[in-house]
Amino acid sequence: MAKVVSFSNQKGGVGKTTSCVNISAQVASKGKRVLMIDMDPQGNATSGLGLPKSKIKKTIYDVIIGRCDIKEAVIKTAFKNLSVVPATIDLAGAELELYDLEEGAENFAKIALDSIKDDYDYIFIDCPPSLGMLTVKALSISDGIVIPMQCEFYSLEGMSQLLNTVKKIRQIYNPSLQIVGILLTMYNGRLTLTYQVVAELKKYYSDILFKVPISRTVRLSEAPGYGKPICYHDPYGKGSLEYAAVAKELMMRI
Repeated sequence: MAKVVSFSNQKGGVGKTTSCVNISAQVASKGKRVLMIDMDPQGNATSGLGLPKSKIKKTIYDVIIGRCDIKEAVIKTAFKNLSVVPATIDLAGAELELYDLEEGAENFAKIALDSIKDDYDYIFIDCPPSLGMLTVKALSISDGIVIPMQCEFYSLEGMSQLLNTVKKIRQIYNPSLQIVGILLTMYNGRLTLTYQVVAELKKYYSDILFKVPISRTVRLSEAPGYGKPICYHDPYGKGSLEYAAVAKELMMRI
C-alpha cells in the first residue's frame, strides 16, 4: 500500500514544487510506482512534468467536488513509473467550497485514495504555499510531510508556525502524521548566512534534517521550462545527484 507524503511550506518560493516534482521522478526512476497529486492552484507541478494545461480534461478539482473518481483524473507522464493528478487555476475555488460544504470537505478528506493505494508505492502531494484548507486536508490524509525551506531567516521564522500546524493536525485529524524531514533548498555554501541558518536548524531539528541540501543551479531552474524533472534534463548534474540522494534517504525514512 502506498505511502502518502505531502510537500508543504506556507512560505512561497522555497523550492517546494521543484522538490516534489524531482523527488517524485527520482523515486520513480528507482523502480517504484509513483503518483504525484498537484494540489496547488498554480499548477506548476503539472507543467513541470510537461503537461499542457489547455489539454487537461479532469483535474484534482473535479475529484474534490465529486465530479469524477480519482482514477479518471490520473495521467501517465512520459517519465518512467510516474503518473500525476493535475491541477489548474480552477482549484482556487475549491478552497472556498471546502469551507462551505461539510460534505465536500469530508469527501476530500478521503479523496478516494483507498481505491488507488494498492496501485502505487508512493503518492506525493504538492501543497499550495499556505496553511489553508487544501493544505490541511492534504496533511490529514498523509503519512508524512517533507518541509522544503530556503536558507534564510524568514524561513526559520515560518518553521515554528508550520510545525504548530502539524501538531494541531495530529491532534484533530491525523495522529500518525510524521515529519519525514526538513529539506534545505537554494543552498549556497559560500554565504555566511547559509552557515548561520544551517547551524540554527541543526541545533533544534538535527534529527529530521535531510543530510544533503539542494544547491541553487541554473540547470535546476531551467528544467521546468523544458517540462522535465532534473534527472531527465541534466541526469549527471549537481541538482540531479543531490535530489537522488534525498530521494534515497526519503525512502529509508518512510
